[in-house]
Amino acid sequence: MFESRQDAAQLLTVKLLKTVEDKDIAVLALARGAVPMGRMIADYLSCPFDTIVCKKIGAPLNIEFAIGAVAPKNTIYWNENVLKKIGLSKNTLRKLKLEKEEERKKLEKKLRSGKTSIEIKNKTIVLIDDGVATGATVMAALLSLKKQKANKIILAVPVIAKDTFKDLRKFFDKIITLKKTNNFYAVGQFYRNFKQVTDEEVIKILESNIS
Repeated sequence: MFESRQDAAQLLTVKLLKTVEDKDIAVLALARGAVPMGRMIADYLSCPFDTIVCKKIGAPLNIEFAIGAVAPKNTIYWNENVLKKIGLSKNTLRKLKLEKEEERKKLEKKLRSGKTSIEIKNKTIVLIDDGVATGATVMAALLSLKKQKANKIILAVPVIAKDTFKDLRKFFDKIITLKKTNNFYAVGQFYRNFKQVTDEEVIKILESNIS
C-alpha cells in the first residue's frame, strides 16, 4: 500500500530513471487524479509536462464498469469483448459517446483555461495514471497520442490489475509498474491517503507548467 500519490510518484520515478533512456521525453498525466503525480515525475526527469483529459464510459446499468472511454482528437475506445457480452445497440453507443465527449471537452476547457497543450509529435510520452483497473481510459489516451504521432508511449502506473497488464502490454511500448494484482476493486484501496484532486489544484499546476 502507498502512503499517498506523492509517495507512489517518488517510487515510480526511481523505476523510470532506471529503465527509460530516451532523450526527447514528455510526461502526460491523466486528469484529474494523476496530475500532481505527473508534475512531480516530470520535475525529476527534467522534461515537459502536460495533462491528457479523458472520460470513462460506464455501462448503462453500472456506470462504474468501464466499457470504453473518450480522449482528445475525437478519439474513442470501446472494449469490444465487453460490448459483445452486454449487447448494446449502435444508437446507445453513439449516445454514450456524445454525452461523454461533451463532458470531456467542458472539463478540458476548464482545466486548461485557454492554454494550449504541448507538442506530442516525435516525442517519447510517459503516460501517468494513479492506478489501472480495466485499462479503458489509458487505451483511449494511447489512441489519441498515436493520432498525434508520438514516437513511443510508455505507461507508468503504481498499480495495475494483472489481467489488464497482460492485455495492455502488446499495445504500449513499455509498461512500468510497482504492483500487479488480482484483487483490484478500486484504485483508492492501494493508498492510505487518497483524497480527491480538485479542478482548482489541476488548474494551478497547469498554469505554472504549460507555456
